[in-house]
Amino acid sequence: MTGVVIGWKRKEPAFLLLYIVVVFIYFIHRTLQLAHEHRSKLYGLRPGWLFPHSLNDVSDAQWRNFRGNLPILTSVFALFAVVANALKAFLSLGAKGMAISWILISLSYLAYLHGACTIYILLIASANYILVMIFARTKYFSFAIWVFNIFVLVCNRIYEGYSFSIFGEQWAYLDNFRGTFRWHICFNFVILRMLSFGYDYHWANQQRHFDQRKHIQRCHTCKSGGICYQLLQERSLPIDNFSFSVYLSYLVYAPLYLAGPIISFNAFASQLDMPARIFATRDVLWYGLRWIFSFMIIEIMNHLFHYNAFAVSGLWRSLSPMDMFIITYGVLNFMWLKFFLIWRYFRLWSLISGIEAPENMPRCINNCYNLESFWKNWHASYNRWLVRYIYIPLGGSRTKFLNIWVIFTFVAIWHDLEWKLLSWAWLTCLFFIPEMVAKSAISTLQVETASGELLSRELKAVAGAITITCLMVANFAGYVVGPSGVNWIISRFSSREGLPVLCWMMVTFYLAVKLILHIEDAKRKQQ
Repeated sequence: MTGVVIGWKRKEPAFLLLYIVVVFIYFIHRTLQLAHEHRSKLYGLRPGWLFPHSLNDVSDAQWRNFRGNLPILTSVFALFAVVANALKAFLSLGAKGMAISWILISLSYLAYLHGACTIYILLIASANYILVMIFARTKYFSFAIWVFNIFVLVCNRIYEGYSFSIFGEQWAYLDNFRGTFRWHICFNFVILRMLSFGYDYHWANQQRHFDQRKHIQRCHTCKSGGICYQLLQERSLPIDNFSFSVYLSYLVYAPLYLAGPIISFNAFASQLDMPARIFATRDVLWYGLRWIFSFMIIEIMNHLFHYNAFAVSGLWRSLSPMDMFIITYGVLNFMWLKFFLIWRYFRLWSLISGIEAPENMPRCINNCYNLESFWKNWHASYNRWLVRYIYIPLGGSRTKFLNIWVIFTFVAIWHDLEWKLLSWAWLTCLFFIPEMVAKSAISTLQVETASGELLSRELKAVAGAITITCLMVANFAGYVVGPSGVNWIISRFSSREGLPVLCWMMVTFYLAVKLILHIEDAKRKQQ
């Protein structure tokens, strides 16, 4: 029996790979047919440039704005990087000197983006700094800083960035100088940075212990003479590093201001004086070339498949269950690639400017088969922030079943005040609980035989198939249909026409997870 199991395990990857390739070929063929059949009904298509007579899907406002502003963004960030690096090289500026330099550079950037509304950012940032200085050494710190920041977050959305006229008619003329970009949308990231600064300062005053020697022994980067991001984040800084100038430069640091990735205050302040230099010039150049290659992939996708246009046009309701599944899968891949490109673009300019931020999309969405790995690898810097500043302070793994509800509710509110985002958050929590229970149960079992290992792999694949299906439903509800559309999706796939598609979908996800497990085994053997 053991020999049969081992023999099949060797042959199985080839079969699985062939099946997945055939599925993807069918997906591509069918999507091309759908795009051709429904082209006249799709919203947001514009004349393309890749192929003759092609149409480019620019129906996603976020991607359209980012893509359209790429030339000016690239010119501006190139100028900022040259100025910052020149100041550091020729004037030998330390942390405070670089902080003031980046404040001046970034405020010129904010003045263009937000115009007179930059005043709001400076006033709220100053109020937060004063609050932190007052409460950081008291037991009321967490309550005070969270109440203030949640209050600001909610008020910013309710009042849509505050009209100057509400403070008196003599200020109403400033509403004519509100810049080109709504400040209260960008300020969501500033909220995270204000909380990060507050907690890092609070913990520095408590002399929170971090075993640096033990970390260096375990970390490959640090052991080889470099400095990894975790070390930059976890080790405490001297109290004088928490000055207002360093704080303000952290909040408005131009390369990461618009979209992140999110970096902790400790990691940012550490690199102002002495950049981590984990990446050599050659590595940064290769990183940029990979970004250009990925950009071409999304351009091809948008010229040929028009996934997002199907979603925003509402045509998915008229599709068969199989076609709806294909389009849904395509929309989620488009969303992943869009955020991948946006975050890597800003991270690239931050690296060029001497500040390393965490990678936001370290793993492809198609390579995540459980909720934990999905959330660790989708907006990963935000996940790090949530773990450091919410999950651990709330008790960590000891209270994890309660923590996930608090965390995902905050994530939904942080994104926007919409019911569909709250429904997405709470659906995700409901899907998370069975996985956490199953993981706790599996961790108590010890697999010692080949047949036991096979059983464990099969259980993981089945659980993975269920999880991927739940993730698709939760994200499609959050990004496309809203809570009212969930019941419609369920009824559609539980119909006579939809049930066979649902069964095929689950089997395909099951086989895909098995292939991922084989790839993970091969990687472990190479290490």
